[in-house]
Amino acid sequence: MSDTLALYIHIPFCETRCPYCDFNTYAGIEDLIPQYVDALAEELRLWGEALAQPDVATVFFGGGTPSYLHPKHIQHLMETARASFLLMPGAEVTLESNPGDITPDRVQSWRSAGINRVSTGVQSLDDALLQLLGRRHTAAEAVQAYRCARAEGFDNINLDLMFGLPGQTLAQWQDTLSRVLELRPEHLSMYCLTLEEGTPLWAWVRSGKVQEPDGDLAADMYLLAQEMAASAGYQHYEISNWALPGREARHNLAYWRSRQYLGVGPGAHSYLDGWRFAVVKSPRAYIRRIAACANLSCGEWMPETLRKRGLLESADAVNAQTLMGEHMMMGLRLAEGVSDAAFRARFGVGQAEQYSLQIRELSEIGLLQWEDGCLKLTSQGKLLGNEVFQRFVA
Repeated sequence: MSDTLALYIHIPFCETRCPYCDFNTYAGIEDLIPQYVDALAEELRLWGEALAQPDVATVFFGGGTPSYLHPKHIQHLMETARASFLLMPGAEVTLESNPGDITPDRVQSWRSAGINRVSTGVQSLDDALLQLLGRRHTAAEAVQAYRCARAEGFDNINLDLMFGLPGQTLAQWQDTLSRVLELRPEHLSMYCLTLEEGTPLWAWVRSGKVQEPDGDLAADMYLLAQEMAASAGYQHYEISNWALPGREARHNLAYWRSRQYLGVGPGAHSYLDGWRFAVVKSPRAYIRRIAACANLSCGEWMPETLRKRGLLESADAVNAQTLMGEHMMMGLRLAEGVSDAAFRARFGVGQAEQYSLQIRELSEIGLLQWEDGCLKLTSQGKLLGNEVFQRFVA
């Protein structure tokens, strides 16, 4: 390990599944939770041994709904992570939560376990839109949950919001933004809805049951978010993320800067020592296969072997060409862009040499620009980011 590690811990359980979600999450399998937590702790322990207790700079409990777990399970997983890895002083430890799970007792238990950042899926402060999205909370309950987390000592809170929703008006979005900015969270993630094939919401739109989102209106909503967040003192440091100064999401920055990360749990992805791999998605299969791999020695606990044993559904060595393309795709999401000097130091070639055609064409149509030795998206490029990114990873 030549780098500090970002550690992702996947919790696949939800009380109910939202109709727009295509993440690896499940409702109605709560009976698996005790076995699952034990298997997850075992995977953490085995990776810690195999990697000789590497330094971990960030931990992120994602899902699913990590806050749905009993606090004792969060405590157990944090204790195992500390015993298996070297958590650096001041490590950022984030827990994703639903507003309905935030109570004084739970918040106190999370803080006691070592959670120091909470990310809450508010999505909207319009009750009709929350109902469309299948959320279990009301706007008032979301605000109450935020205030509870703040009152119980959390000083690093992210709120997730969504725009470009079916039937959503610019006035509704402006109202949500105004009320959220008044709360003054340290961080905001604001995502345009993507209709994922196979989800209930996708089917509702296709059948005409739900109005198809308006792409032009969604662009207007994005521009409004930029304007209002900037006026409130937030820095737009990544396409979909804003933060007060110094409160950027350090865990996600590891992804965007192409650092090493380890994901544990079903469906979790990793990039580690030149390998990119993904865990089998089924929680039941995951529990069985962790048990089947537990007798492997430290030297055998590696992606190729784990794939053959069925714990990983994919494991691929990443070649330089692929890594360069991914580095461009992820780095261009950031306001800081991709430093040409850093790119050359890492890959032995400059961006203009490696991607001369792409950079020239995208610059000519106003989507890319050079600034202080970094290649960056223009304002227009941020609206058409996917069009830019695919040129580097095709």
